[in-house]
Amino acid sequence: MEQGRIFEDPLALRILHEDAAGIARQAEERASDRRMRIFIAVRTRFAEDSLAAACERGVCQLVVLGAGLDTYAYRGAMRDRLQIWEVDHPATQAWKRQRLADAGIGVPSNLTFAAVDFERETLADGLAAAGCDPHVQSFFTWLGVVPYLTEEAIGSTLAFIANLPGGAQVVFDYADPPESLPAEMRAAHERRAAHLAAAGEAFRSYFDADAMRQKLMDLGFHEVEDLGTRQIAERYFPSRAASLPEKGGHVVRASHMS
Repeated sequence: MEQGRIFEDPLALRILHEDAAGIARQAEERASDRRMRIFIAVRTRFAEDSLAAACERGVCQLVVLGAGLDTYAYRGAMRDRLQIWEVDHPATQAWKRQRLADAGIGVPSNLTFAAVDFERETLADGLAAAGCDPHVQSFFTWLGVVPYLTEEAIGSTLAFIANLPGGAQVVFDYADPPESLPAEMRAAHERRAAHLAAAGEAFRSYFDADAMRQKLMDLGFHEVEDLGTRQIAERYFPSRAASLPEKGGHVVRASHMS
């Protein structure tokens, strides 16, 4: 993505059943989505950098929430040092496992598919049934999911992570309220939101950064690192930072370690 300058996934084309030329054509045809593509690359890079640092401090369990077609368990730098759980709806996991098989990507022995139907069971129950130990330091990734959930669902998941007795970190992303965006970005967001709503995937939640930080601290997280649009640019492509707006997407790492 973006020629791999920020993040490169060597398995992406295989699991998508796409070729590089086809992806390049789609990118050209949808140039207006370039900012979103960069953000997706950044949030993944940030999550994996944070995970690598956590592993050096003793984290040995990784839980990928809303895993979809996430490929970390099959190619990540720290994958052999971790027990990994991918959490998703049973139907989504069946689809992914077929994609993996078709692409010839093997499932590692340290990966467990934790199929959770949230209409019937809780995350805590699903992870317990899959053998995830709440007394061991854990790292959660939760990417590309929060904007589609209600505030109640977001709060309950974060509260569960914040109260794990072994300590945990989570990396997730969220968006500023649309009314806080510059006019051009707001118009682009509204077009994307309408398209997703028509496909049955409506945006449901937005957060102010200060309110999000306070929410995380109130839940019991001791450390919060929140990168907004400007901070993302300063870290990953500093030459462009001054020209970018302050509002947009955020990627957050929240931690409570016992």
